[in-house]
Amino acid sequence: MRSKYLIEIDAKDVYYKDLNELIRKEIKKGVKDIRLLNVCGQRYIGDGITANNVTIHVQGVPGEDMAAFMDGPKLIVENNAQDGVGNTMNDGKVVVHGLAGDVLGYGMRGGKLYVKGDCGYRVGIHMKGYMDKVPIMVIGGKAGNFFGEYMAGGTLILLGMSTNNNDRPVVGDYCATGMHGGIIYIRGIVEEDKLGKEVKHFELDKYDKETLKPILNDFCKEMGEQFDIFDFSQYTKIIPVSKRPYGRMYVY
Repeated sequence: MRSKYLIEIDAKDVYYKDLNELIRKEIKKGVKDIRLLNVCGQRYIGDGITANNVTIHVQGVPGEDMAAFMDGPKLIVENNAQDGVGNTMNDGKVVVHGLAGDVLGYGMRGGKLYVKGDCGYRVGIHMKGYMDKVPIMVIGGKAGNFFGEYMAGGTLILLGMSTNNNDRPVVGDYCATGMHGGIIYIRGIVEEDKLGKEVKHFELDKYDKETLKPILNDFCKEMGEQFDIFDFSQYTKIIPVSKRPYGRMYVY
């Protein structure tokens, strides 16, 4: 007999608004585990949902802006994800077992966002944290240009484990451009000319290692694999050295 706290929803040919309304109705009934089957591009899954102890499993490829403004649930994607995951996310956890697109975690204020594979451009931009919240994002593969652009808070980790495009650098151009808060950790070599002028890279200290260990252990647990990512001599820490990097460019 199936538990009343678990339900499956077949999303095949279901309009995205109708699908999201179904999800909200089931959560309101007290359902704790929702499994979405045959998802194919439906947008806004998990957006704005405020609920603890709720897990949404996505079978298929969801559309843009998944988990935007989300506050509490856990969202697991068994495949790839598109653009805008975790836009202004406040709390909760998103786990993507494939690749992800551009602009992940835009303005992210809290919670965790894990991606097993590569991601696109402008990932982690304007990440900021809110009150006592510290957003954490871990990308297992490689990233495109403008990684961590205008980052103001939180922790952004890039592991560079991608097996595709081995000649591609771990991170693209303009990394951390305009960054004025938070910390970026990149596993691999980051050339100086790829960084914004307002940041510098440093070796990890004891605090950095103690910060990374539980995050990386949790990432491995969520992905169901034990990755070789605990040699901290391979990592670079990127932090801002200017609080107002473009202050002189503006007219008051």
